[in-house]
Amino acid sequence: MDTRQWMSILLCFATAVMLFVAFLSYRKRHLQMARTMIYMMTTASFYALGYTFEIFSDSLSGVKFSLQVEYIGIPFVSAFWLLLVIQFTGLTPRYRKQLAILLFLVPTVTFLLHLTNDWHHLIYKEYVLNTIKTVPLYNTVKGPWYSVHAIYNYTILLLGILLFIPMYLRALPIVRTQIVVLILGAAAPMLFNIAYMFSKVIDFTPLGFAVSGVVYAWGIFRFRLLRLTPLAYAKMFDTIRDGVVLLDYEDQIVNHNRAAEEVFPELGSAKSFPAFIKDLLPDCPELLERIAATEFRDDRFSLQRLQSDRQRYYICSLSYIYDTGMAPIGKMLMLSDITELKENEERLREKSERLSRLNAFKDKLFTVMAHDIRDPIALLVSLTELLGDEPSDTDIANAEVFQEIRRQVRGTYYLVDNLLDWYRSQNGEVAFRPLTWNLQQVVRQAISLAGARAGMKNISISEHIDERLTVNADKEMLDLIFRNLLSNAIKYTDIGGEIAINASIDRDQVTVTVRDNGSGIDEETAQLLHHDELFFKEPGFASGEDGGEMRFGLVLTREFLRMHGGSLRFDSLPGVGTTFFFTLSGSSSRGGTMESEGTAVIADESHID
Repeated sequence: MDTRQWMSILLCFATAVMLFVAFLSYRKRHLQMARTMIYMMTTASFYALGYTFEIFSDSLSGVKFSLQVEYIGIPFVSAFWLLLVIQFTGLTPRYRKQLAILLFLVPTVTFLLHLTNDWHHLIYKEYVLNTIKTVPLYNTVKGPWYSVHAIYNYTILLLGILLFIPMYLRALPIVRTQIVVLILGAAAPMLFNIAYMFSKVIDFTPLGFAVSGVVYAWGIFRFRLLRLTPLAYAKMFDTIRDGVVLLDYEDQIVNHNRAAEEVFPELGSAKSFPAFIKDLLPDCPELLERIAATEFRDDRFSLQRLQSDRQRYYICSLSYIYDTGMAPIGKMLMLSDITELKENEERLREKSERLSRLNAFKDKLFTVMAHDIRDPIALLVSLTELLGDEPSDTDIANAEVFQEIRRQVRGTYYLVDNLLDWYRSQNGEVAFRPLTWNLQQVVRQAISLAGARAGMKNISISEHIDERLTVNADKEMLDLIFRNLLSNAIKYTDIGGEIAINASIDRDQVTVTVRDNGSGIDEETAQLLHHDELFFKEPGFASGEDGGEMRFGLVLTREFLRMHGGSLRFDSLPGVGTTFFFTLSGSSSRGGTMESEGTAVIADESHID
């Protein structure tokens, strides 16, 4: 195989590699760097393809045509490479268009001068036939503008490397690798071109572009060359809200973001990086001790800094950075500001202490109420009951006043009693001891206790409960439930009204209803009951009586039923009446004994529909 054949094969390979890189870049053409890479590789492929034509040319006209193809790429390759460097480093984004015009001024002139070279011979003075029959067929005698363009190309290469140096020193490891790839890709054809300048035999510069193509393809696949530019890395790095400090294996700071400068203002005053952290932060001995640890273990610790007369708190995370193997090559320190969290925690602690003091005061208040208020009111109730049983002539004359006093005293007593019961239920002080009770006897006992008050208003109370129904409930709670429901019904039922208590069973659930034909519940009070308020002050019922009383009774009834696993519901129509429903677990049994007020009750087992 002669020289022409193997050179043409290599040049075809170089053209294919460069077009392949252009294709890879086209897939990411939405990125500026990718579009520039397409132009650079395409122009370089024209150089290699034209040189292939030149090798096989057997006449001067063929050589000149091949050179025209080559010069579609030769003047512009270096300019596109420098433009790639400018985009990669993020240099002068405002004036990039003006810079690109200046950058392509010399290449454009070179292209036009070569296109018209036969008129002025500024690129090539003459073409000399190669007498030794080697490649190429004709040697060229260079003109003055050829030297200008050569100096321009080498200047561009040097300028690009100078732009890379400061970025390389402060860049992340992945970015440093990308910089090396770009430099190698530009250096390969330049080294081949320098060799040709000294040998003057065969120009292997196009083959150097084949090396560039391979390097760039390797960079795209291995090091994400066109995925995320260093400018994007820098923006991402600087926009992280947490402070980030990168250190090398000698504990020198190589990079940091703006948030880290807010934590350590000393970083902003540093003249250059890398710099030893012990020199920049000598007033943080605990931090330096953690960083200097040699166990190669990730660490997490707290840090406090006094800044602008305010104590600030940080959580520091120290992580080791490894290369492709297991050798640590550096450390990353992240600082999360938790000052607001600490301050909020302190405020919550103060509020918690204040709430504890208020809660203790509330407990004392209810203790005082239990002993100093409830007992005197209970005594007043007993006295009014005794006076009501044995009225004198004077009492009869003041019967209306006396009855009002007795009603108010009794109501106040029930209110205080319910309030204390509700308080004990909220604090878990109420003992819950469910037993089996005969429902009819419990209801009859509640009716007998409420009978005197109902008789004053000539209200009849009836119960329709099967004697075999039993419920599983706490007796004291069950008595309070019926007492409150009957008291509520008596209060809002007019003189001569009726109250009926019924019960039915479905499987193991007993449903009890307390129905009256009183004034009913107005809409506003019904909404308060539906919303499960802990307690509320009633606005008044449809009967027109003055409202404003605290409704602890129904709330306490609802809470006690929930402790039993049941629920309280009601239906009410103003002027028609109100029906309260509640459920308890129970049964209808026969042949068993159920406890009720200390007596045994015999019941037969049967099912009630």
